[in-house]
Amino acid sequence: MELYLDSANLKEIEEGFKLGFLNGLTTTPTFMQKEGITDIDGTIVKLSKIVPVLQIEALGNSAEEILAEAERQLALGLDKNKTVFKIPVSLEGVRACKLLRNKGLLVNVHLVYTLQQAYMAMHAGATYVCPLVGRLQDQGHDALALVEQCVDAVEVYGYDTKIMFSSVRHAEHVRNAINIGVHTITVPLKVLKQLTENNFTTVGTDQFIADTRLMMVKVKEAIKGTNPLVIESTSLTDAIVKMTEFGYGAITVTKADGSIKGVFTDGSLRKLIMDQGRDVLNKKLSDLEYRDPISIEGNVLLNDANTLFKKTNVDTIVVTDNGKPVGMLDIQDLKS
Repeated sequence: MELYLDSANLKEIEEGFKLGFLNGLTTTPTFMQKEGITDIDGTIVKLSKIVPVLQIEALGNSAEEILAEAERQLALGLDKNKTVFKIPVSLEGVRACKLLRNKGLLVNVHLVYTLQQAYMAMHAGATYVCPLVGRLQDQGHDALALVEQCVDAVEVYGYDTKIMFSSVRHAEHVRNAINIGVHTITVPLKVLKQLTENNFTTVGTDQFIADTRLMMVKVKEAIKGTNPLVIESTSLTDAIVKMTEFGYGAITVTKADGSIKGVFTDGSLRKLIMDQGRDVLNKKLSDLEYRDPISIEGNVLLNDANTLFKKTNVDTIVVTDNGKPVGMLDIQDLKS
């Protein structure tokens, strides 16, 4: 199934065609008017240099006028093998389709709302027949049934025509088009960008990235530049201030020789106040008792840190370099 972008917004078009696999672009005078375009010919020429195939409107009150307009546009420098002329379905429109096809030009007969209209376009040799699904559904019609009937007609009667599913409003329309078996679909960029989205895919991808990081990144590469430590002679009040300045819920307490005495956390603070009251704030860190600090060398992988977090059920681990504290690893740092 061919995939076209449906737009006249240059930024959208450039973004969409960076994908590298879109088959072409469909656009309309209405799109161009909404984008504030006044130089239609200049825009058409510019777009023709960006996209593989460009589908543009050829309007006129008679078949001859439509043919003349298509030839005028070709004279701007368009490649007839990469340009499809869109013609609204009508008796003159299908006559124009035949005239253009006799000259080897590509034609999309669009604004199709009935199987009869589609049949006339197919029989006139249209390269594409384009039912407007969204618009039909807005009016309460069974648009999907019409598209399916058009596809069946091509297959049953052997017409050399591609059915283009257009007026796409949401990703479900793309699924409908695939199930019906249309030959081409033209999609707005907003919908196009939704086609690869799925929450389960996102969750799985994030997990793969996180697990890969655990196996490839060293602990010292994951810690922040701040080393949240204070010496044991620091007052508890100053230690709280320092903890806030460091932006951690814990600080490493060191002895005078730089070795680790322990870790003081916001949880430790809450427990001390509950047990001893506000007077505890007058103490120094050296007055407190500490459990053996949980630490890890910076040269090991995050995978080892992850195992340690699970084993100890703590939120922060002191990171060391040859036994000296150089930083602190938070459990959230494993996900960064």
